[in-house]
Amino acid sequence: MHLLSRRSLLAGTAACFALPPAAVCADDADPRRLREVLDRAARDPEGALAELRGFDAAALPAGARLDLQAARAGLAVDVELARHFPVGRPGRSPYLVTPTGGAWTRAEAPAEAIQRETRSLSADATRGFRLPRGLIERTIAALEAARAAATGSRAEALAEQLALLRAQIADAPPPGMSALPNGAAYYALLLRRTTGDDIVPELLRARLERERRRTVARADRLFAAIGIRTGSLGQRFSTLWQDARWLYPDGDAGRSLAVADMNRQLERVQPLLPRWFGPLPPEVRAVQTQRMTASEEAGGKQGYRIVPEGTRPGRYVVDLRAILRRPAWTLPAVVHHELLPGHMVQLPLEARAAPHPLRIDYAQAFTEGWAIYAEGLAARAGLYKGDARAELGFCHWRLFRLCRAIGDLDLHLAGHSPETVLEDWRMYLGEPAYFAPFAQDLDRLLIEPAARAAEAASWLTIEDLSIGQAPIPFHEAVLGQGRVRTDMMRHIVMGA
Repeated sequence: MHLLSRRSLLAGTAACFALPPAAVCADDADPRRLREVLDRAARDPEGALAELRGFDAAALPAGARLDLQAARAGLAVDVELARHFPVGRPGRSPYLVTPTGGAWTRAEAPAEAIQRETRSLSADATRGFRLPRGLIERTIAALEAARAAATGSRAEALAEQLALLRAQIADAPPPGMSALPNGAAYYALLLRRTTGDDIVPELLRARLERERRRTVARADRLFAAIGIRTGSLGQRFSTLWQDARWLYPDGDAGRSLAVADMNRQLERVQPLLPRWFGPLPPEVRAVQTQRMTASEEAGGKQGYRIVPEGTRPGRYVVDLRAILRRPAWTLPAVVHHELLPGHMVQLPLEARAAPHPLRIDYAQAFTEGWAIYAEGLAARAGLYKGDARAELGFCHWRLFRLCRAIGDLDLHLAGHSPETVLEDWRMYLGEPAYFAPFAQDLDRLLIEPAARAAEAASWLTIEDLSIGQAPIPFHEAVLGQGRVRTDMMRHIVMGA
């Protein structure tokens, strides 16, 4: 595979917009025709780009204009990815089969689907793309267990895939995209695909580090205020985590109390919503935290959202199965992330705006970025005031997002080992986030390059743009038409 510089990638993207206009209808401003082009764009990204060039963005309604802008940017990236990196899961990962992904994980997948992926794995290997050490071993172990439980043609297909992966162990590269052909350019494209064309990995890394230093200083002051002064920051968080005074009893009464505490925190934020957003749909104001059923808890189901719609109230169904891993002081920030002013504001407003699925895909980092921003919005409003431990919970969640984004960049661009990233996480966090054990989260970083960095980039863009802005018009600009890419957001807010 030939080497590809970042400059040539940008030039290639620009060339996608410089296609000859002969095949398009000039100055097209029909939202219905736009939607028809977007609906079929995934089948022919390059052809869709040629058609989209003829649309007059300025003449379209606001929502359609944003759909057009996001589609042009995202499809241009997808064209570059298909041209230079036709491997793995297009637009998402260089790895098609992993310990948690691939046709082998689906019991209903026919043997032919597994065989197709085996052929793709072989083709990817000829281009220099193989699972890294450690990850390939865990994939083989998972496939061996699946093979032992399979019969017939499915078992034969799994055996063939296993044989190929075993043969690749000797040539497995170190973890991270820096070990793959032209991996830095590939990573930069993946990052741009779901955030915006203005995100530069090196600048993002520096911004994340500045924010981490600020958050560490804040946590240091709070720990001093509650009398925990010795040890690394991670050790101090672990000390607080193990303090039995802040743990809920491991039973129905403890779980019900945790839910009641979360709903009390939700009541505290309600009076601030008009100041931040103006009028909101009634279904947004009616959201609540809810317990899982006993069968859901027993089955290991993770927390999930029921987004409000019409007369249906919104709910965050919280996972409290391992309740001793959820000290009371960690939950207020969860309320503001998952409920108000986080996902349960953004997602219902987006549903009303109905952006095209392509915009949802090419601005996918925005949703998590908004929810992380919402945690900080609650903190700046004083919702943790007088409760140093709840504020430390907010700091821990913030550090979790910062450390995993920094780890994402360091693993894939700086060549850091997973062990180095893990050491960094332990130093700053001490304890993993409830839903993201360290080992599991490291695998996610390896399997989905740029995803965590993209979320942080979107969050910090929202946060930076909010400085000095009146909250209601700012939030209306950012949320009113559904999710947007970071460069689009800058244009909307700053007019440039």
